[in-house]
Amino acid sequence: MATPQPTPRIITENRILRQEFHQLQRGDIFIGRVRFKATEEHLLLDLVERGIILFPSALSQQLCRSKTFQARVFGADMLPHTVAVHDQHDMLETVNLYQQHGIGRVVTKHDRKNAGMGILLWHDVEEVFTHATLGSLPFPFVVQPFADNCRDIRVVVLGDYIESYSRRNPHNFRNNLHCGGQSSPCDITGEQLLLCQRVMKRGKFPYAHIDLMVLETGETRLAEINLRGGIKGARISPAEYLRQITKIQRDFRATRKNA
Repeated sequence: MATPQPTPRIITENRILRQEFHQLQRGDIFIGRVRFKATEEHLLLDLVERGIILFPSALSQQLCRSKTFQARVFGADMLPHTVAVHDQHDMLETVNLYQQHGIGRVVTKHDRKNAGMGILLWHDVEEVFTHATLGSLPFPFVVQPFADNCRDIRVVVLGDYIESYSRRNPHNFRNNLHCGGQSSPCDITGEQLLLCQRVMKRGKFPYAHIDLMVLETGETRLAEINLRGGIKGARISPAEYLRQITKIQRDFRATRKNA
């Protein structure tokens, strides 16, 4: 007679996740964003290897934490020659790459800063190399060409709910609302929606805030993606936002129950 399988536990609190970490069994479920410190993130791998199910996925949660990780995973959808720089060797390769292609002004993005606060503009890649070598620009970080006069579009995807709005700052290339940008509703094209869906599928995002860059050529590129972001400038209210997230989580639980 087959041994009955234990009913999977569903945990929704980080406090309980930490308390019961070593007792978790394959098939147990944690719903929510895992609150690990930067030096604890390897525990996500331990949870996945043990068969613990995370929702949102461990991959999406780690991608949200690291811009360099996003550059490696989504590089093909970002501006050409966007690179993750982890050490001096990477920096030297980036100097050669950018000089080879005649790229002038560049932007760096601190690995773990959001809301535009970690974005820096440089005259050229040699300037980045100098500051990284002297230690005033700590590794790791992302380097990408500076795209002048591009449009910034934020897309919020919450299941069937999709909203998009443009962000613009006439006094600062950082269009983030936190940095003084202004928002206005806008529509996205079918091609832009496909880009969002492709990125979400690749990163296993059940919902997302996606920032798009529309270049002067009309081409659209991914800037970054996150599970959560400010909704200042969006039409959706905080209460409706929470309702949509709760519905997505409820639908996931129903799917697991029927699996």
